[in-house]
Amino acid sequence: MPDTIQLGRQTIRQHGAQVARIHMHDWLILLLLVVIEIVLNIIEPFHRFVGADMMTDLKYPLKENTIPLWAVPIIAILLPFVVIIMFFFIRRDVYDSHQAILGLLYSVFITGVLTDAIKDAVGRPRPDFFWRCFPDGKGVFDPVTGDVRCTGLPAVIKEGHKSFPSGHTSWSFAGLSFLAWYLSGKVKAFDRQGHVAKLCLVFLPLLVAALVGVSRVDDYWHHWQDVFAGALLGMVVASFCYLQFFPPPYDLDGWGPHVYFRMLEESRNGNQSSSNINCLGIGQSEVESEYVQSHHERETSEVMMVQDTSPRLNDMEQGRRF
Repeated sequence: MPDTIQLGRQTIRQHGAQVARIHMHDWLILLLLVVIEIVLNIIEPFHRFVGADMMTDLKYPLKENTIPLWAVPIIAILLPFVVIIMFFFIRRDVYDSHQAILGLLYSVFITGVLTDAIKDAVGRPRPDFFWRCFPDGKGVFDPVTGDVRCTGLPAVIKEGHKSFPSGHTSWSFAGLSFLAWYLSGKVKAFDRQGHVAKLCLVFLPLLVAALVGVSRVDDYWHHWQDVFAGALLGMVVASFCYLQFFPPPYDLDGWGPHVYFRMLEESRNGNQSSSNINCLGIGQSEVESEYVQSHHERETSEVMMVQDTSPRLNDMEQGRRF
């Protein structure tokens, strides 16, 4: 046991880079997503036609953000990251932490690229577009086409054409939905034991994300449709990214990443020595016990189902005889 603990401590300094190197192409694609996200924020969005009769729903007051832009990465990335690191110190599983961090970042940046690409293509005006376009309150429209002739600051007007979908909401739901999936697997929320407290823990990140979305409507930066679309986009992307790295939480093996069990299967087949497993910070006895326990639970469940249905089958057989 002391040898295993010592090897686990060395994992952070010596073997973390080795695990990341296996997924080097994934990290390079992630870097590409970051570059695309920056470009999408620089380019000018589509300027949709806005006539005088369309200003009725676009005259809401121009307010400051309740949740500023710099707080969104803290909510969507840093908060789930802290929880993932906490589980790393509990389990000392470098694969679990690496896959969770990679999946989290993919959830957020895929969502970010999709959100900003749609924003630039749609160019929907924000609810406060009138005051962005005409800070003095005096509307100016083209005498021929009837389109707006904005007199405000170009940067403010540019942001005024980025209402659909909500970026604050999509980012928050991407990161916190991934966290909800991750927590549900780690606490075994769907173990059929009926512990509702586990569901409350899983729903907590979703509540925080929902409050972020509500603040966007309250601040008149987004229409409710923008927030709904952003929430749906973030949740869908996060679900795909989580299931790429982890089994479904309702699975008996939902507490660990796919690569965890693949490594165990390779060790059983003699393709990987036990020393390689230990050097990645995962004790052989721990792996075996977790694997055996989960599959023992599955076998026990199947036996109970058979025992429960066998009297009914006997009754049916007796009915046929008589």
